[in-house]
This record gives sequence, C-alpha cells and structure tokens, in this order.
Amino acid sequence: MKTRRPVKSNCSRIMEGSQHKVDANVLLLGAENVGKSALTVRFLTRRFIGEYSDIESIYSHIDKIDGREISFNIWDSLYPQDSVTTETISEKQLEWADGVILVYSICDRHSFEVVRQQVHLIRNMIRNAGRKLSATAPIVVVGNKRDLQHRRSVSSEEGRLLALSEDCGFFEISAAETYHGVLLVFHGLIELIKESRALRKDAAGIKGIVRSMSAVFGKKRGE
Repeated sequence: MKTRRPVKSNCSRIMEGSQHKVDANVLLLGAENVGKSALTVRFLTRRFIGEYSDIESIYSHIDKIDGREISFNIWDSLYPQDSVTTETISEKQLEWADGVILVYSICDRHSFEVVRQQVHLIRNMIRNAGRKLSATAPIVVVGNKRDLQHRRSVSSEEGRLLALSEDCGFFEISAAETYHGVLLVFHGLIELIKESRALRKDAAGIKGIVRSMSAVFGKKRGE
C-alpha cells in the first residue's frame, strides 16, 4: 500500500491561546468505493473526481467559518481489503482524531453495514481504553451517492435511525452533484467538535472546583 504522506501521531491539536484559529483532525472511514476520497477532494478543491487509486492520505486545508480560521487535517483512510473481522480502525487513528466521518454508499448495503460495525467498534474501543481515548470525539454518518436514486438500497430513514441510535450527526449527500452538501458535512462536524471541546473544558473546570473544595474541607477536618 502506498502512502502519499506519512501519518504523524503528534499532529497539532486546538490552539488554545488563539481566539481566531482552530485546528481539527478529521478521520474518514468507510468501505471501499463509497466516495471518501471524492468527498474529501470536493471539499478541498470544489471539483469532483470520480476515480482514485488505493492511496491513504492526510490532507491539510484552511477554511473560514463565521470569520474564524479553521485548519483541517483530513485522514482519508483505506478499508483493509483482506479484513475478515470488524477490526478496521486502529487506536492510533482514534487518538489522532478530533472527529470522525463514516461514509457509506446509499447504493451498497454492505457499505452501510460496515459503517454500523465501525461506529460500534469506535464506541467499544473508547469504552475499553479508559482515559487514553476521548469519549467525546463526535461522529458524523454520511450517506453518499444520493444522485443514484434508481440504485438505492439503503433508505434515508435507515441512515437517520442509525445515527440517532448512536448519537451521531447525519447527512445524505451527492459528492458528484454538489459542493454545498459536502461543505455542510465538514462544517457540521466542526460545530460538533467545538461543542465537545466546550463540554470537556466545562467538565475539567467542575473537577477543578470539586478538588479545591475537597482540599479545603479536608484541611478543616484535619485542623
């Protein structure tokens, strides 16, 4: 397998000291031929390219949302061709990711089942890893190839129900037809990432207050 750019585990996280720039590591997962690379390149260039070679890549892209500069690092992963289990995601990938996009094709029921397996696997890996992995990294489920309605084998309702049951965002788009739908996916994920970071910050603040109060009351008991 070729790799266009080496994966670095120490990719930059959010720039806490900056009010105007946010870094976000986005992991794209899904089965083969669902349009992950087409979706990524559409977002980066606004152009649609239909065919890609089997190359795993990390792309960098700077965008602006509501006047704030967003620096995207997008890991376009490959689905293992020889995979006979659901172990298609590494702990390294989840440690790196601030948010995850799971892509399936509405024309391919197998790809939908792969996404179902992968969201369950992510939840289990986070549950079993304890503090090593962030339990708040948001997931967005994306049904691609909406332009091929005559070949649809996965209904919109099934996609929404999966996302709802797993507390994920959901979009159904056509990377081939429109740039706007793809833009909504990435911008929607950024909003979820910002919300999850705010929740983590609030939780850390509450824990700090509890520790301080415990120290004060513990000192009083010992006096």
